[in-house]
Parts: sequence; structure tokens; C-alpha cells
Amino acid sequence: MSYKVTLQPSEHVFDVEENEFILDAALRQGIDLPYGCKNGSCGTCLGKVIEGELEYPEGLPVTIMEHEHLQGKAVFCVSVAKSDLTLEVKEVSKDTEIWVKTMPAKVASLRNLADDVIEMQLKLPVSERLAFRAGQYIEFILRDKSRRAFSLANSPSNDEYLELHLRHAPDGRFTDHVFSEMKENAMVRIEGPYGRFYIHDKFNRPIIMIAGGTGFAPIKAMIEQLIEEQDTRPVYLYWGARGQQDLYRDDLAKKWAMQHERIEYIPVLSEVQSKDEWQGRTGFVHAAVAEDFEDLSGFDIYMAGPPVMINAAKESFTRQGLPIDQLFSDAFEYAAKDD
Repeated sequence: MSYKVTLQPSEHVFDVEENEFILDAALRQGIDLPYGCKNGSCGTCLGKVIEGELEYPEGLPVTIMEHEHLQGKAVFCVSVAKSDLTLEVKEVSKDTEIWVKTMPAKVASLRNLADDVIEMQLKLPVSERLAFRAGQYIEFILRDKSRRAFSLANSPSNDEYLELHLRHAPDGRFTDHVFSEMKENAMVRIEGPYGRFYIHDKFNRPIIMIAGGTGFAPIKAMIEQLIEEQDTRPVYLYWGARGQQDLYRDDLAKKWAMQHERIEYIPVLSEVQSKDEWQGRTGFVHAAVAEDFEDLSGFDIYMAGPPVMINAAKESFTRQGLPIDQLFSDAFEYAAKDD
């Protein structure tokens, strides 16, 4: 059994099979819906149900609040159709220059950035390059065909090597291997790029970037790209972490702010320890942004980090005038992705 899905305002129509995720059906039939995490955490594929009924086989995702669900808002990566549907969603234009590739890569270097964070540099084959946008991610394809996703931390112009920041997930099979067994020159298999989290050049509003933990990785790539392109938009970088040791590239962020007048760096710690002798901001990082900018309607906000941070920020920022289509996010769920 299948259902017909009609998209507004494009009037594109596609079929979705029973128990097939709506996003998967759209992509399978060449309908380019926005998406990021594909697990309901980031909200990139957010839209609205105009007519019909859908449901979430694994329960309401964290990115949809109950009152939003009652208003018809929905994410399509983890929802299935229960009838014919009419959906309101912004489609993205097709990009003829960036294609998903599967290729081998060599681990060129492994460097500890913190006790629980490793920087991995991957070297691509001499004849290969991976075209991508700053902010996108790749997936490791493991021997058992399972996958692990990590954001690229380097700008697209530096594509001979791919930089990743891997946090050691508790009891995580893949990151356990990386931290305890993986050696330089090991061969891995990767696929990408994926995701719709990247700088949108058509806007000229000031930018607020918010990183939580290793959410710094895609934010780093974006800032490097903006610097290389000599983009003139002001950038306010907020990096939220538990303790000072978790600001694992604090030196780099400070360097950006020192060398580029338009970049401001604000680190925020949520669990300050006495040994840190911390003199900076404390609390939740999204609260620091809300405190600094009473009216957010004139900004674009890019966020990368845990879903709880992004959901809290979304609720707070919309109350301060931020239109939802000016918030771009990439949610990380470490444990769920590394079992």
C-alpha cells in the first residue's frame, strides 16, 4: 500500500510506501527536501502538515515540542504516512557540483586535543577529491556495514586532507577503537558529504555561531571558509563547554578574534571548577546569547551540538524574535551513533 504526498508551494508529488519514512521516499524519487541528521534530532527537515495524517513509529522526536505537533509541525525523516498528505516544506535547489562519494581514505594523523577528543586527519587517494560545503559531515562505513557520522572540521579549500574531531563516547564501539587501537596509516572507508548545515550566502545578516562541545568542528570549518572568502558579515562565536579543558581549540578561536575585527569570541562554561580560575562567562551557552542580544530578528544563527542545547535555544530565541527559518542547526547524538 502506498500514499500520495503533495508538497506546497512547489506542487511536487511523490509516493510513499507504507512504513517508509517520508524523507527517504522523497529522496528516492528525486525530490530534494532539506535534511541533516536523519534521526529527528536537528529539525532541518521541519515542515507542516496541511492535510492528512502521519505518525512517528519511535515516538515524538526531541526536535518537535508537543504544542508544535498539535499545530501540525512535523519532521519528515522519522515520520511515516497514514493517509495521503499535503505538506508545506521548503525544498532546496539541486547542486550539480557536490556529489556523494564512497572512497577509501588513510588515517594520516591522530592528535589528542583533550582527554576525550581526538583530531583525525584523513588523506584521500591522490586521484580523488571530496567536494563539500563547510558544515557538512561524512560517514565511516564499518566492516559490519554500520555507519558513524562526524562533521568535517576543515574548510572546503583544504580538501587534500579531511579533519574530524572525535569525542570518545562512553562504551562507544567505534570511538573505543579510535582511542585505543587505531594507528596512523590505517585504511578506512568513508562516504559523503551529507547534510544541509552550511553557510547560506544569499543572506547578508550578521551571524551568531553557537558550538556545544565538538559541535565546534563544523563551526570551525564555516569560520575558516568565511575568513578565506573575506566575507564582511560580523560573526559572534559562542562556544559552550563544561570545563575549561573542553575548549580544546580555545587558542584558535582567540586567534580568529585577534586577527579579524569582525569576529568576536565568547566562551561559556557550565561546570566551572576552582582549578580553572575562570574569569569568563558561565551558565548555558544559549542563555549567554539571549542575554547579549535582546532582539534576534536581524541575525542568522548557526548551531552545532547536543539536541538538548539546540532545543532549548530554539525555544528561547523564537521568543526573542528570531524567525525559525533564520536558525540553522546540526544536532549531535554521540551515544546513539556509536553503540
